[in-house]
Amino acid sequence: MKIPEYVQNIMGKLEGSGYEAYLVGGCVRDLFMERKPYDWDITTNAKPEEIQKIFPDSVYENDFGTVGVKVRQFYNSKYRTGNIEKISADDSNESGMIEKVEIVEVTPYRKETVYSDKRHPDRVEFTSDIRDDLCRRDFTINSIALKIRNPKSEIRNKPQIQNPKFEIVDPFDGQKYIEAKIIKAVGNAEERFDEDALRLMRAVRFSAQLNFNIDEETKSAIKSKANLLKMVSHERVRDELVKLVGSENPEKGIILMQELGLLKIVLPEVEEGFGVDQNKHHKYNVFDHSVKSLGFAAEYNYNIYVRFASLFHDIGKPRSKEGEGLDATFHGHEYISAKMTAKILERLKFPKDFAEKVYTLVRYHMFYYNVGEVTDKSVRRLVRKVGPENIGELLEVRQAERKGSGVPKAEPYKLRHLKYMIEKVSRDPLTVGMLKVDGNDVMKTLAIEPGRRIGYILNALLEEVIDNPDLNTKEYLLKRMEELNQIGEKDLIELAQAGKNKLEEEIEKEDESIKNRFYVK
Repeated sequence: MKIPEYVQNIMGKLEGSGYEAYLVGGCVRDLFMERKPYDWDITTNAKPEEIQKIFPDSVYENDFGTVGVKVRQFYNSKYRTGNIEKISADDSNESGMIEKVEIVEVTPYRKETVYSDKRHPDRVEFTSDIRDDLCRRDFTINSIALKIRNPKSEIRNKPQIQNPKFEIVDPFDGQKYIEAKIIKAVGNAEERFDEDALRLMRAVRFSAQLNFNIDEETKSAIKSKANLLKMVSHERVRDELVKLVGSENPEKGIILMQELGLLKIVLPEVEEGFGVDQNKHHKYNVFDHSVKSLGFAAEYNYNIYVRFASLFHDIGKPRSKEGEGLDATFHGHEYISAKMTAKILERLKFPKDFAEKVYTLVRYHMFYYNVGEVTDKSVRRLVRKVGPENIGELLEVRQAERKGSGVPKAEPYKLRHLKYMIEKVSRDPLTVGMLKVDGNDVMKTLAIEPGRRIGYILNALLEEVIDNPDLNTKEYLLKRMEELNQIGEKDLIELAQAGKNKLEEEIEKEDESIKNRFYVK
């Protein structure tokens, strides 16, 4: 187990001041699973004011005793990581070092009373027993406390963390449930969900995120308490949903939500597709197709926008269905799906830019494309409607949707051909416009009137630049156009035609190169 030095230092300072200190919650679970923890939570028998006295550089702005201890770390700006790049250049000092501030939450052991709002305890009582604190937690896998027997107490000391000895407090057999890959509520499951109704979704999210199963008693409690989720704020539900959809196995999570009665509360529009059969073009019903499309989007590691669009792209089908059996139709379902998507994302308080992007991907997922039937103009129109910044993700939605329909290939020939066409119409065209001079420069430099000679000169210049791009400087081209102006018209026309021929050759080469990348003819 590799625990960061700064975490050990905080624990060491608490113990050096005569208090206990344990790691607790998700970070301990992740350590046992050999996963990298995203954050580190420490619990102690010190009271908030005692924690602040030990760590003056801290924040305490809540009613639950949690103190945020600031940890300042310095990195060489030459070796920035993805996280460090978020810090502006103003944060670096003259030596090239960048300061990064992290917050480690330190919370006193506590017991909690009734949760009237199904979110916050009516009263918090600090306690001196770590077991009291573990009793209030949600699931056994998150109710393990871990103490480092000899944590470091000074930042300057090098950590000895390769094989440290630990003290583990595990009153609910969390290690056993981690090993068995089972999510089980601490103590009485219904009481845990009465305390915080968001735990109903957290159980499902952990199942999708960790690929664990939920034990039967906990499942039964989720079903019986599902309606409590209506009391949870849309923002908190949204955050859990984003984590679920962004997990390694979101398909499992959405199916579990449907089975346990949570989906009809959070996403009733997706629930509408349950059991709604499709036509001869689809192997699965609407609901199964939607979750399988989401599953493939996750398998291909597509981003969160594509995942939500894959889940929502056909939610309008039940409302647009006409007829039954193999010849049923769903005319205009993409418009209905897009409107429903907009309402879902507004209801769940998603940011406007997020909602607009997912709406666009759902609205245009039915784009028509057959090789030989569409033109450069129609492809440009599609790119313009969707937005160049969204076109790649739209194609990903189409690929996930295809696999979710039960077809063997996510990317058939015509989809590869469309990618070729999009790149073809989106690239900067090879024309005289690539020159560092234009017709006005020719007329001004040579003191001539508008006419065909200007075009001849520009095309002659283009031939030289295509062969040697280094010549494409204004200084060289102005000098060279004066030389070309001394040539007779017949010779100049020949040079201009050579420039046009060279341009056509380069366009053909570039087009062939793009075709080869997408394996199209």
